[in-house]
Amino acid sequence: MSGNQVEDKHIVITGGASGIGAETAKLLASRGAKVFIGDLNEEAGEALVDELTKAGGIAAFTAVDVSQQDSVASFFQSAIATYGDIDVALNNAGIDHKPAPMTEVSDQEYHRNIAVNLTGVWYCMKQQITHMLGKGGGHIINLASVAGVTGSPMISAYCAAKHGVIGLTKSAAIEYAKANIRINAVCPSFVRTPMVANTMSQLNEKQQTALVKANPMKRLGEPSEIAGAIAWLCTDESSFMTGHSVVLDGGLTA
Repeated sequence: MSGNQVEDKHIVITGGASGIGAETAKLLASRGAKVFIGDLNEEAGEALVDELTKAGGIAAFTAVDVSQQDSVASFFQSAIATYGDIDVALNNAGIDHKPAPMTEVSDQEYHRNIAVNLTGVWYCMKQQITHMLGKGGGHIINLASVAGVTGSPMISAYCAAKHGVIGLTKSAAIEYAKANIRINAVCPSFVRTPMVANTMSQLNEKQQTALVKANPMKRLGEPSEIAGAIAWLCTDESSFMTGHSVVLDGGLTA
C-alpha cells in the first residue's frame, strides 16, 4: 500500500450519516477503506451504508449518541467486532445552536453543545486511545471548526466547545506521540451541509449574504473539499503531523 492510499484501513466516523461525515465516508469507501459509521439518525446511516455497499464499498453502521458514555463504548466495541483493529477515527459528530448573543443562548443549549461537541469527543478519544495503545498506534482526527481558532459572535456556545476540541487535540497529541498515536483537528468554516443550511434558515437575507461572503473566496465550502483534506490525513503521507489544526476556510483567517 503506497502512502497516498487508505485501502484496507479500518476507519470509524461518528456523525457519518450526513454532511461532511457522509461525504468523507463515500470518498474513503471508494478508495478501498473499511468504513464504520455512527450517527443518531439510524435511517440515514443505514441508507448510506446501502449506497456504499451497492457501489462496491465496505461499510457498516451502528447508532451512537456521542454525549452518552455507554453508547460510545458500545459503538466502538461494535466497530472492533465488525472490522477488527481501528486504524483511523474521525470524531465528526456535532450540533449547532440558534445564532444569538451570548445572554440569549439558553443554559440548556450551552450544555447540549458542550455535551455533544466537546464531551462527545472526550468520550470517543478515551475509547480510541485505549484501543490504539493496545495495537501499537493509530490516528485520530477531530472535526473542530474555524470557530475553534477565532472568536465567533452569535455562536458562543459552539465556539467555546470547538476551542475546547482544539485544546484537547493538542494536549492529547503531545501525551501520546511516543505511543505512535497521532491526533489532529480539521477546522472548516461554513460548508454547504444540512447543519449550515439550518443555521442560515434562522438568518435574514442580509445576514445570509454576509455569511456566504465572509471569506475572500466569497462562497461556502463544499463537503467534498473538506472530505478530500480528511482523506489525505487518513493516509500515511501525514505521518509527521500531530497536534495540528488544518484550517479550511476560503481565506477567512488569512
